[in-house]
Amino acid sequence: MRQTVFPLLKVRKKFALPIVQGGMGVGVSAHRLAGSVANIGAVGTISAVDLRRHHPDLMAQTKKSRDKELINAVNLLALDREIRAARELSSGRGVIAVNIMRAVAEYAAYVRQTCESGADAVVVGAGLPLDLPELTVDFPNVALIPILSDVRGISLLLKKWMRKNRLPDAIVIENPRYAAGHLGAARAEDVNEPHFAFPAVLEGTFELFRQLGIERENIPLITAGGIHNHEQLREYFAMGASAVQLGTAFAVTQEGDAHINFKKVLTEAKPEDIVTFMSVAGLPARAVRTPWLDRYLNKEAKLQRLAKPKECTVGFDCLHQCGLRDGIAKSGQFCIDTQLGFALTGDVNRGLFFRGSEALPFGSEIRPVRDLVDYLLTGVDPAQASTSIV
Repeated sequence: MRQTVFPLLKVRKKFALPIVQGGMGVGVSAHRLAGSVANIGAVGTISAVDLRRHHPDLMAQTKKSRDKELINAVNLLALDREIRAARELSSGRGVIAVNIMRAVAEYAAYVRQTCESGADAVVVGAGLPLDLPELTVDFPNVALIPILSDVRGISLLLKKWMRKNRLPDAIVIENPRYAAGHLGAARAEDVNEPHFAFPAVLEGTFELFRQLGIERENIPLITAGGIHNHEQLREYFAMGASAVQLGTAFAVTQEGDAHINFKKVLTEAKPEDIVTFMSVAGLPARAVRTPWLDRYLNKEAKLQRLAKPKECTVGFDCLHQCGLRDGIAKSGQFCIDTQLGFALTGDVNRGLFFRGSEALPFGSEIRPVRDLVDYLLTGVDPAQASTSIV
């Protein structure tokens, strides 16, 4: 494990470097990325959504199928394969987590499969996982980590879980002002609200702990969104955070599971190319304005006016609520699984490329996971350090 001036992060019964790789679907963070991050001693995270795309034999069974039960069963098999492969790649180091969206229809099945396949932690975002303690009751050694964005949500979850005699093993605090993908705000115009800022949420959460009689060291807080340098780690640790989570910066590493063209789109995007819009899940999202997204946004208003319920075109209900399928006019009118699937393969003309708003640690360079982790922990760019040796 790397040496660091920062305390290690305790995740249930395991310890890890205080760096968490965020879960990114569809398929952007699978076993190769998560296992590589864990192998270094940090927290590697697999995104549970539609992992069959990494398995040609499973895609051959389901690519043209509209059999919902078959596709869901195949995705559970893919999740099992990915967790086991990540554990093997990690060589027992670090922590292997699985990120599951509360908003997906197969949420409960993904949680059970994650535990049965031997993951160390279940991480849940895109909704309040109030039932997570019940779903994991038979797996007491699996860490439970919700992703929340403000004190109100944290308060609601803690009070519900405390009635079930369970506390989160950590909480990811995601700031929607900077994060990629689906954001923890009700509307796109709300992402900059001051109550989402890290100082406000950390201070408010520690006060909430005091009111509820929770020792602050019992629930580590992990800040997520916009983090890209060592100085930010020092700043957030001084505020009381126990770790940081990064998504985009890990997605563009050499070990990232997406196509090289996917990584180039993210690393080459300029600030003006990154936009916030309403996704099909009824949440704002942040992505690169690629040709597909540009075309979609230009006709979004018309599509929303014409929105009406329709049959799912991909054969399985990936979300409990889908703007396209359910005809919800205020939500996005596209198939998110299809567009993210195109992005995974590097298809710039058809893909939806989620990305955070801030600069990347190494700019347009695609570097190894170890370089990113070492830079975050020390503030020293490994490449520059090696070239300075005489």
